[in-house]
Amino acid sequence: MNILIYLIVAAVIGWVATNIMKDQSNLLINIVVAVVGAFLAGYFLSPIFKVGTINDAITIPTMLVTLLGSVILLVIVHFIRRGR
Repeated sequence: MNILIYLIVAAVIGWVATNIMKDQSNLLINIVVAVVGAFLAGYFLSPIFKVGTINDAITIPTMLVTLLGSVILLVIVHFIRRGR
C-alpha cells in the first residue's frame, strides 16, 4: 500500500514539475522525473533546507523539496536537449 501512495504522490509532483516547465509528458515520465528529482533533492537540497524528500516521509515540506529537485532536473534535461 505504501508503494502505491508513493507512486501517486510522485506522479502528482512530476505532473506539477512538468507543468511548471511547460513540458508535455506522460504519466510514466512524470513518475520518473519525481523519483529522480527526489534523489537529486536528497543529495543536494536536503542538507541546505534540512528537510527530507518524499523518500523519507510524505509531508508538505518534503513534497516541496522534491518538487524543487524535479524542476532542477527538468532544467538540466532542457539544457542537454538544447545543446544537441
